[in-house]
Amino acid sequence: MRGKGIVYDTGIVIGDHDTRGTFDLDAVRRDLQAIARDLHCTAVRIIGSNPDRLEAAAREAVAAGLEVWFSPFTADLTPSELLDLFADCAGRIKGSGMVFVAGAEHSLLNRGFLPGDTIGDRVGLLSAPETLRAHLGRVPALVNAFLEDAVTVVRERFDGRITYASIPFESVNWELFDLVGVDLYRSAEIADRYRDGVRRLVAQGKPVAITEVGCMTFRGGGDLGARGTEVVRYDGHRPAGLSRALARDEGEQAGYLREVMDVFEQEGVDSVFVNTFAQFDMGGELDAASYGVVRVTGATSWEPKEAFRLLAERYA
Repeated sequence: MRGKGIVYDTGIVIGDHDTRGTFDLDAVRRDLQAIARDLHCTAVRIIGSNPDRLEAAAREAVAAGLEVWFSPFTADLTPSELLDLFADCAGRIKGSGMVFVAGAEHSLLNRGFLPGDTIGDRVGLLSAPETLRAHLGRVPALVNAFLEDAVTVVRERFDGRITYASIPFESVNWELFDLVGVDLYRSAEIADRYRDGVRRLVAQGKPVAITEVGCMTFRGGGDLGARGTEVVRYDGHRPAGLSRALARDEGEQAGYLREVMDVFEQEGVDSVFVNTFAQFDMGGELDAASYGVVRVTGATSWEPKEAFRLLAERYA
């Protein structure tokens, strides 16, 4: 693979909760240097809701020698608000060495594509498949119409490559973009056809980026894939505890990543971004339900997990 990457969170605002309560630029610099030096990444997908934080982290990533995928990541914005954000962000980055990611999973994360005013309402549809199916037919047209506008806005201000972090059911028109981008978690339900799905993406002819893939750090987490958040108990949007007892298992996380990385390498994926370097709001007992490859031990401190060591070896 050309792009050996990790997702790095600068703070996603969901309701009254910021996933990065403390944004210390010195700590961010140390993290990104470790991502380049110790994890041996060649690329980083920098996500977050605050353009100033994204810009500051991007500068530090470039200084660390990383290819930057600049990725505004939002919740509960309208299409108009998203376009304003993209215009702001696209005007902040320069150079063909960067990639602009025009948001992520808009149908679930933001307003105007599926019913529901909040992310909780829309994500809740995943647990009601009959209701979800009743609305899925109109999602691709709505998402693609928005993405046409988004690409126009971004290309007016940014001359580098553009992609989008999609969900498969959005059926994105990839002719709009320079790279195919898909958040592609493997779960027990799709494990038998996961490789075929990756192969079909690559067969489209454009470079394919797996913009998110990962596993939580508990026994059985690999079976859940992206649905791992169901084991977390929330106070509003703030993680408050575990919804059930979990057996913490770093080997589960590392084994999952080893298997999906084999698939990506064998099927010709261009770039992969493991989710995630750290979930800064998931310390203590919550780490078992974290996708982070490091365990958060304080506001700006962490220690590597088995998955960190696995990726470092493979990326090297």
